[in-house]
Amino acid sequence: LGRNTRLSAIGAYKKLNKKFGFLGILTALVPIIILPYYSVIGGWVTKYFVTFLSGHHMEASSDDYFGGFIGQTFEPVLWLAIFGVITFVIVLCGVKRGIETANKFMMPILIVLCVAVCVYSCTLPGALEGVKFYLIPDFSRFSINTVLGAMGQMFYSMSLAMGIMITYGSYVKPEVNLNKAVNQIEIFDTGVALLAGAMIIPAVFVFSGTDGMSAGPSLMFISLPKVFAAMGKAGTFVGLLFFVTTIFATLTSCISVLESITANCMEIFHTGRKKTVLVLTVIYLAASAVIALGYSIFYIEVKLPNGSVGQLLDIMDYISNSVMMPFIALLSAFLIGWIKTPDYVIEEMESTGDTFRRKKLYRVMIRYVVPVMMFVLFLQSTGIL
Repeated sequence: LGRNTRLSAIGAYKKLNKKFGFLGILTALVPIIILPYYSVIGGWVTKYFVTFLSGHHMEASSDDYFGGFIGQTFEPVLWLAIFGVITFVIVLCGVKRGIETANKFMMPILIVLCVAVCVYSCTLPGALEGVKFYLIPDFSRFSINTVLGAMGQMFYSMSLAMGIMITYGSYVKPEVNLNKAVNQIEIFDTGVALLAGAMIIPAVFVFSGTDGMSAGPSLMFISLPKVFAAMGKAGTFVGLLFFVTTIFATLTSCISVLESITANCMEIFHTGRKKTVLVLTVIYLAASAVIALGYSIFYIEVKLPNGSVGQLLDIMDYISNSVMMPFIALLSAFLIGWIKTPDYVIEEMESTGDTFRRKKLYRVMIRYVVPVMMFVLFLQSTGIL
């Protein structure tokens, strides 16, 4: 869609079908909601990296360290500002000099560090049981929620339903083989996900058992520091490597999210990159500061439709990930599958003369499977189902 129209989400959907122009607006709203709390989490990761770098990792392993940190009014804002400015500088430098250069530097290092930490984690005494826990499925715990949870993770992992792929697609040259690009994305995304699990789960299993397998921030900022502390002297180095990889992963995500917003704003307001990014910097640092203070000054507790209780960050995550993304994916599948027809995508995939080998499967998936699954995911995420 992006390469065919040479436009970002808002313009691309409008060009595809004027009646579905609203879908481009919805898609553009997702990164607007995501970026403030992504930056807050990026600030948390940066704080922990500096903590390990300065040799204070034992302090980070205490039960009240994380809660004490995010409950402050100054430090969380300071660290998100540092992380945010790095993100904005990279995007300010443009696609070629900024984003591409940063990714060429960070991604190889990210992979090497992931492999290094993974090897260490999997060779710890008793880690084999953790590897089994990670890789051998327990079908007694399998349910439709397992599938729906994996689908929700897929949105973030592959930057779906938020306009990022459309934006980057608009930069892709006409002669690029999209079939090969899709295959590479599938392989590397799955490979890195497996590596990430192998980095974390065996080590947590060895030192904390299944009790340490909590989801969300508590795993990264409470359980893992305890694991690194239990490793002794080696834990300082392993923890440092882990948080470096996490910084790179979070930074590349924030860069993509901001680039999507920047591209949309440049198209709508006909402004240059420098002016657009500088204005967005001010807006998003202010918005991120409010989210960061959601555990202190602006602390609230809201019961969400899915049954959980959340603060500002959780609310923003719920709106974007549980409501908007499945809804956008559902309407996009309907638009491509039934109104524009799958031939639109198939022709673009084969525009370079290469054969789209999975075209038959794609027709079935985009017309029947995806709409049904997205509809069920939407109902489940919103608490209706």
